[in-house]
Amino acid sequence: MTDRETLQTDTVVIGAGIVGLATARRLAMEGREVLVLEAGAHFGEGLSSRNSEVIHAGIYYPEGSAKARLCVRGRQMLYDFCRQRHLGHRKTGKWIVACGPEQRDKLGGIAGQAERNGVVLESVNRRGLQQALPGVVADEALYSPETGIVDSHGVMLSLLGELEDHGGQLVCHAPVERAATQGGRHRLWIGGQAPCELVARRVVNAAGLNAIPLASCWDGMPEQMVPPQFLARGVYFSYSAGHPFRSLIYPVPEPGGLGVHLTLDLAGQARFGPDVEWVDRVDFSVDPGRVHGFADGIRRWWPGLDETRLQPAYAGIRPKLAGPDGGFADFRIDGEAEHGISGLVNLFGIESPGLTACLAIADDVAGKLGN
Repeated sequence: MTDRETLQTDTVVIGAGIVGLATARRLAMEGREVLVLEAGAHFGEGLSSRNSEVIHAGIYYPEGSAKARLCVRGRQMLYDFCRQRHLGHRKTGKWIVACGPEQRDKLGGIAGQAERNGVVLESVNRRGLQQALPGVVADEALYSPETGIVDSHGVMLSLLGELEDHGGQLVCHAPVERAATQGGRHRLWIGGQAPCELVARRVVNAAGLNAIPLASCWDGMPEQMVPPQFLARGVYFSYSAGHPFRSLIYPVPEPGGLGVHLTLDLAGQARFGPDVEWVDRVDFSVDPGRVHGFADGIRRWWPGLDETRLQPAYAGIRPKLAGPDGGFADFRIDGEAEHGISGLVNLFGIESPGLTACLAIADDVAGKLGN
């Protein structure tokens, strides 16, 4: 391509994370010509590579919310997708443990919310917990049999392969610098290694942390339809020692997240996190000094932790639509009915459970784009 050559295509998906790839695959399966634009050097290098790789059951979200609906539906879709393609995953189950009266009192509310969302949880007393999880000290717990773990890179690789099988294409090093809607078409100014202008009939803004900044400079986008974004960093520490756990263990949720919890990879390696730290810029560094706070929290339910075995691993940033005092904020999948622009869908606030819900989100996006 020459400098700022103008090209035409049918459908563009901006962002090659797991949600962008799932959406692009879904649209390509409809017979659309689909081009995925990724600012980075590879797919899945952003938020999709910086999470817990947990398949969530759909426990905590308010009934009727997009997060509840898409998590519960997407969870089964993702399990089926992995099983049919022999991708790495496992239903590990998850324990939500309560330490002390304050946390114990919250378990009933969690169980009730899960029931309203159609998620089955099992209540376990201290004696049952001691039998199931030797070494864990807690008063009561809830057990979620539908929670699991997944090889997210394997899922993204499979989604990309199926996108390409249906004629779609991924272009990396292709940041979208600005955009405009003119005469029923969307014009994208692409930077990077091969600058050009791209005109498309349909666009999906699945740019993750950059989705809101991109929408805010989109010529033709109503200003009131672009929400503020708040950044919550969460760091993870790996555990370089043996442990007795085969299931995930979560404390009772805290404001902004689900607390510092134990997750496992498919090889059984343990890691702890994420915590919650509100930040004003994207920064994926991990402060080794945060290990002491991690250790204090973990020892509340696992006194046998060896703090010297905790090693800094990685950090993720959650693009939230509400700040530390803002309460629950739902996914936003904004199509023409919301912002008035035909052929454009903006994905805002796609944090957890975005991985679990990715295939269900893709279905919703396809429905909003129409024919």
